[in-house]
Amino acid sequence: MARIVMKFGGTSMAGTERIRNVAARVKREVDAGNEVAVVVSAMAGETDRLVGFCREASPLADPAEYDVVVAAGEQITAGLLAITLQSAGVPARSWLGWQLPVRTTAAHSAARIEEIGTEAILHSMAQGAVAVMPGFQGITDEDRVTTLGRGGSDTSAVALAAALKADRCDIYTDVDGVYTTDPRIVPRARKLHRITYEEMLELASVGAKVLQTRSVELAMKEKIVVQVLSSFSDAPGTLVVDEDEQMERMIVVGVVADRNEAKVTLVRVPDVPGVVAGIFGPLADANINVDMIVQNIAKGEGITDVTFTVPRAQLPASLDVLEKARDTIGFEALLSDDDVAKISVVGVGMKSHAGVAATMFRALASRGINIQAITTSEIKVSVLIPQDYVELAVRVLHTAYGLDGPAADDVTGAGADA
Repeated sequence: MARIVMKFGGTSMAGTERIRNVAARVKREVDAGNEVAVVVSAMAGETDRLVGFCREASPLADPAEYDVVVAAGEQITAGLLAITLQSAGVPARSWLGWQLPVRTTAAHSAARIEEIGTEAILHSMAQGAVAVMPGFQGITDEDRVTTLGRGGSDTSAVALAAALKADRCDIYTDVDGVYTTDPRIVPRARKLHRITYEEMLELASVGAKVLQTRSVELAMKEKIVVQVLSSFSDAPGTLVVDEDEQMERMIVVGVVADRNEAKVTLVRVPDVPGVVAGIFGPLADANINVDMIVQNIAKGEGITDVTFTVPRAQLPASLDVLEKARDTIGFEALLSDDDVAKISVVGVGMKSHAGVAATMFRALASRGINIQAITTSEIKVSVLIPQDYVELAVRVLHTAYGLDGPAADDVTGAGADA
């Protein structure tokens, strides 16, 4: 007998028929003799609808009350799944965040889980009942409802698996695993049977939508085995495991495109100590995330150009912050471009193989794709390119690293199912 946490995303819970399908999958695990806890997201589109209500009520809604509203979607699906399981002859009950409780920080809309109470839920599971918990929500020490941010149900599931000391956390989405790239761009993309936490974290951080970044961080910290599966097929999924358990040892496991990038360039910035802090300090104070950074030095002139990227949605705020700091920084011009994209290749094999970046640069150059910025980590190389070349770049790199597999006409796209 195993203890399993099963998480189902919004697409999986979108309507009565799909909830019945989820209940059937849960029942299958129960019939196999496993102890099961389930974490659910709101129905697809429901959270957006609730956010819309908040914005209509007030553009500056109280964050605490905002969380009360947007957390309601998961509460509904938790109750509906418990009802459906009961009607199928499976003992089940729902547990809301305040009932366990799921204790979080007080950062409304971006709370972090600190502790999950397990005594009551373990007792219930020991009696043979399936525990159904809404993801995405928690409660502060002052007993106010919090939410974990978009995609937070993945984090809820991994945190519950850690608290329950579960054998595995199964994440059911609208795709049947983690692929070497988006199969909608490259039909010959291959599904990975295993991937390391480190690789999955890098893929998630650079734009892959299969798992939420915080959930992977938590799984890696707590050594929780995560399996990515489809709610709509019985195909084998992808296991996310520790590096010691990863046997394939591919140099590159994936190519990811992130179209949510914008480039900012400060022209003719004084090349003096402290100027970089003067640029990025105000951006940090405004909670603007900076990614790629390139600095060019004009010899003998004492000036430099500084280029960096930010999330596209934060571009207007970034430009506003920098304009206000123009006199302090001393730049002559401020340029921006949101018609760019970041392409990344990821793989733990880079640690022990040279030439990965060179292969990337040669492959892109062979198709006339200009690189505007570069950033690297131990297992990742990312480049910034014009938006128009995204799909070509992904296809070229996928082939260059030997990732192409047999044609897969029946493969679904790599989407997000929070």
